[in-house]
Amino acid sequence: MISLDGKTIRNSGDGKALHVVSAWCAANELVLAQEKVDAKSNEITAIPKLLKLLDLDNRIVTMDAMGCQRDIYQQIKDQGGDYVVSLKGNQGTLHEDVKLYLSDPKTHQMTNENHDKGHGRIEKRVAVVSHEVDWLQHNHHWPNLKSIGHVTSTVVKKGKETTDTRYYLSSLPLTAEQLNDVARSHWGIENKLHWRLDVVFNEDKACIRHDHAAENMNILRKWALGILQKAKTKPEQSLKSIMRRNAMSLKHLLNCVNKILRA
Repeated sequence: MISLDGKTIRNSGDGKALHVVSAWCAANELVLAQEKVDAKSNEITAIPKLLKLLDLDNRIVTMDAMGCQRDIYQQIKDQGGDYVVSLKGNQGTLHEDVKLYLSDPKTHQMTNENHDKGHGRIEKRVAVVSHEVDWLQHNHHWPNLKSIGHVTSTVVKKGKETTDTRYYLSSLPLTAEQLNDVARSHWGIENKLHWRLDVVFNEDKACIRHDHAAENMNILRKWALGILQKAKTKPEQSLKSIMRRNAMSLKHLLNCVNKILRA
């Protein structure tokens, strides 16, 4: 699965801050490629360029609603891949039609529920899927559409409960369990890439602006992030602790480098 998402690097420009769209491999927690967004454009123009850099054969590409464009998903299919796209109001009546259709429990061909507990929160995710899409295709002509669905997430944290529902389109005949897994995996690009760039490397506070330095440093941070992932001895070990021990002990640094080279 390859997830695409953009991140603005704050304090990275005298005018408009640098915005970069990354392709994230969830299985290996690795950035495969990236494309910067032109100062006078947005993610929609950068995504097709990024897709051309990737081998999409038998891959599932996930994106949020910003990239929800017919031409983009036709390109994914032309390159041999499939898509699961989050759907919001930027597609006008398409979002409302899917929302209205799935609001009737009789249309739910498959359902799946799973639970998570950690970081002081309890989360329940309920996914529903329908493969009845002919009526939708008649009005909207979406490329190779095979299934629609939604995931409702209910989170209880510090005694407060919040609920959010996201709607999806896919070129695959997904099961509800698969939709739940894909929807959750997509947020790895936020939690395991963008969050770490800010918290571990303090990217937004770097204030690097000269020429292409901000973009180059963004590439180096992602490269370092991939390397540090291989240096972990325990799944729960933090990357900051590895960096701290490397800075304090040459022996630990050399052991870390040897482990990375053998990975």
